Amino acid sequence: MVRNGPAIGSHAPDEGSRFSDALLYRAACEYYENDATQAQVAETLGVSRPTVSRLLSEAKRRGIVRIEVVSPDRRAPGDIAERLSRALGLAAVHLSAPLPGGDARVDPLRAMGPVLAPAVGRALSGAGLVSGDVLLVSSGRTVYEVAQHPLPALPGVLVAPTVGGNDQPEGWYQTNEITRLVADRVEGRATYLFAPAVPGPDLHDSLVRDPSIQRVLHLWPDARCALMGVGAPPLSRSDIPRFVPMESAELRRAVGDVCSRFYDRDGEPVHFDGDDRLMAVELEALRRIPVSIAVAVGPEKADSIIAGARGGYFNQLVTDPGTAASLLARLDPESPSPR
Repeated sequence: MVRNGPAIGSHAPDEGSRFSDALLYRAACEYYENDATQAQVAETLGVSRPTVSRLLSEAKRRGIVRIEVVSPDRRAPGDIAERLSRALGLAAVHLSAPLPGGDARVDPLRAMGPVLAPAVGRALSGAGLVSGDVLLVSSGRTVYEVAQHPLPALPGVLVAPTVGGNDQPEGWYQTNEITRLVADRVEGRATYLFAPAVPGPDLHDSLVRDPSIQRVLHLWPDARCALMGVGAPPLSRSDIPRFVPMESAELRRAVGDVCSRFYDRDGEPVHFDGDDRLMAVELEALRRIPVSIAVAVGPEKADSIIAGARGGYFNQLVTDPGTAASLLARLDPESPSPR
């Protein structure tokens, strides 16, 4: 930023300097505001290039030029969200408040819920859901924590799971439980998928013919909105659904998953043995949902988020400022790196 300066020749040189304020101001304007090179400034002013360097340094010393370096967590949230949505090719990015950190007494996973829920609420409020519309929800720790905090009222909306999992011991992988929580929060109606995520061959054939199961499967193509977590690369995770075969060679290519469907760095599906029986919405179906909201935080999920957006599996993202800065640092070389 160049501070308004005097007309050329209106001030005598400062004591101890042979450069007038007017000359410093003109050099600074040419360099910082007109994007001239130092060589061009030198030619315009009729001085040497080393003199231009001294002029610019003196302009900063006297306060004629003020340069501000803004940390990513102090930048305007709207600016960061807009830049990130453009970089990822998404319709919208919704930023939460910063996640708490540095306190060993605070469980970072439990702390996600109250911080992310307001941003998830804004995304859901903007989805235009009305009574009778279908809202799909995925399993996962992030969605599970968000679902335990206030969300906007969406009376009459039908909330349905995207994946089976009633055989999973952890609450955040039991999608029916998350469906119940979300339906309660939004004042909607829950419908449940009473099926394991990956049933055996005989059970699978029986389940897909069951009317109660078909009722849920038939909701997936008609969904107006989906709310889903984004999984980190499977082989780097300590917490993953038990049906995922960690010994699978194919999963070495996976950088993430949504709704228990894995994909590689280019956003292409990655299969594993038995996933033809996976009771989960297909990735291609997710692409056709009008409003698909991913909720993800943490630098370890940067590749997962980028590849998921590249695959078109979600068109909105809810994240925190720190993760947004990490993503921008990868996607935009001119963006400052996060601290």
